[in-house]
Amino acid sequence: MNERPKILVVYYTQTGQLKRIIDHVLAPLEGKADITFEQLVPVTPFPFPWGKQQFYDTMPETVQSTPRGIQPIKVDVNASFDLVILAYQPWFLSPSQPTAAFLQSEAARQLLKGKKVLTLLGSRNMWLNAQEKVKNYLHQAGADLVGNIVLVDKSPNLISVITILRWAFKGKKEATRFLPQAGVQENEIITSSRFAAPIESALQQRRWDDLHPQLLSLDAVELLPNLVVLEGKGIKAFRFWAKFISAKGGPGAASRQGRVSMYRGLLLLGIFVLTPISLITSLIQLNLKKNQLRREVDYYKGISLR
Repeated sequence: MNERPKILVVYYTQTGQLKRIIDHVLAPLEGKADITFEQLVPVTPFPFPWGKQQFYDTMPETVQSTPRGIQPIKVDVNASFDLVILAYQPWFLSPSQPTAAFLQSEAARQLLKGKKVLTLLGSRNMWLNAQEKVKNYLHQAGADLVGNIVLVDKSPNLISVITILRWAFKGKKEATRFLPQAGVQENEIITSSRFAAPIESALQQRRWDDLHPQLLSLDAVELLPNLVVLEGKGIKAFRFWAKFISAKGGPGAASRQGRVSMYRGLLLLGIFVLTPISLITSLIQLNLKKNQLRREVDYYKGISLR
């Protein structure tokens, strides 16, 4: 009798939403694979709900890939796994700090070397730059990215901003009379179990080249061209502000809080005032550079690293 395939799931979640996504994706594999969970734990926990100033003060180190540390992982870095699932959330268009801390660690390099890796994201809607950073980390570790699944909040952009900030600062996720539920829609989470079949097939047949195309056929990654344009502009702004704020001190430093407050005010202004303007300019670019944007969309939906 063949041994059951072994899956390692590495994840960090503040709210529990990502763990629910993981559980639904893997539910059909229960009893068919041995699944080990490794939850990443920051040395100094991040709060939830967030304090507003602390939330925005977390941006510079997130964008600059200088995260606060995590506790040592419990899994044996020399253990054998047929598949590693790396489940994470983007923060400020970058991997969450615990995810980045893990991927930068020597333990991750030992654990991931030569391993097949599937990334699984729970996101508001912008995840492209975060995934590019993760792909780079995996490449440096000698891992083989074989698939990607992205679950996003499908509410209109400005609505999702309001609901996610309400959830982040007040801990209120539920729908109201005027607003939908925050985060990834419940139906998206429940139906994510459909991704288990191609994962199981790849594990059984050891045919990894077919996995991501099969996932894409199940709408594992949906991407609107205008988000490519908007995120390209957004990450440039974040990099500027990250450098500007961190020049006045490290995380939580009193000397940089004036700049954090300035960034905080301008970010909200930019989202609610400039987003419609950016959308118009994006539509113009979509018409002028259709073929180029189509290639960009195809690239970001894929798993290759340029």
